[in-house]
Amino acid sequence: MKILIVDDEAPARLRLRSLTEALEEHEVVGEAGHGAEAVEACAELNPDLVLMDVRMPGMDGLAAAARISQNDNPPAIIFVTAYDEYALAAFESEAVDYLLKPVRRERLAAALKKATRLNRAQLEALSRDDKETGAEEPAHLLCRRHNRLELIPIETVHCLQADQKYVTVYHAEGEDLIEDSLKRLESAFPDRFIRVHRNALVARDALGALEKGPSGYRVRVRPLDLRLDVSRRHVSELRSLLRRLAQ
Repeated sequence: MKILIVDDEAPARLRLRSLTEALEEHEVVGEAGHGAEAVEACAELNPDLVLMDVRMPGMDGLAAAARISQNDNPPAIIFVTAYDEYALAAFESEAVDYLLKPVRRERLAAALKKATRLNRAQLEALSRDDKETGAEEPAHLLCRRHNRLELIPIETVHCLQADQKYVTVYHAEGEDLIEDSLKRLESAFPDRFIRVHRNALVARDALGALEKGPSGYRVRVRPLDLRLDVSRRHVSELRSLLRRLAQ
């Protein structure tokens, strides 16, 4: 792949160039020191992929990526930054991946391999799907696994359970912790989840039987061997929903 490196710090560009050129199947075709320069370089060099810093003076990486995505043949974008708080915004912009500094060679190689599997047509299709559905929220949750940022597709999530400042996400591939609030998640995905308790949301397609025990009601979460408490205030709404789903 032809790669453009964008970072306002020369040592950072040099390190990325060195790491990238060590992977012989890729070619660094240019560098840029800020977002506006990156936009111009993409128009001139037509790279396949841009390794883009987020925080830069003037036009930052997110703004530059938005401009570049309007090109007739936009490159894929991988953001490279020391600030993980920009991760969700990066993925919302259809970035292929997100690397935290200092970038390790193995992690860069994995990201570039991932980018080769996502051609421009696929990226444009993703962008069109978002626009056509009017989606304002990403169709995924962001978590950290072993110091890596990973995406959990929202359609694979069975339920969410809060415990202090963390939320446990039960999904098709296992469990992960995220730093988020049930209130925001409930608001972001109103058609996906129903609240059953002040500390729990359940995906509508994962709702099982409503069971009454000595201490109150519980709902079974399919396909997990998991039962969650149901608050008295939510029993009536949940029972009505289960009846509608059974019809």
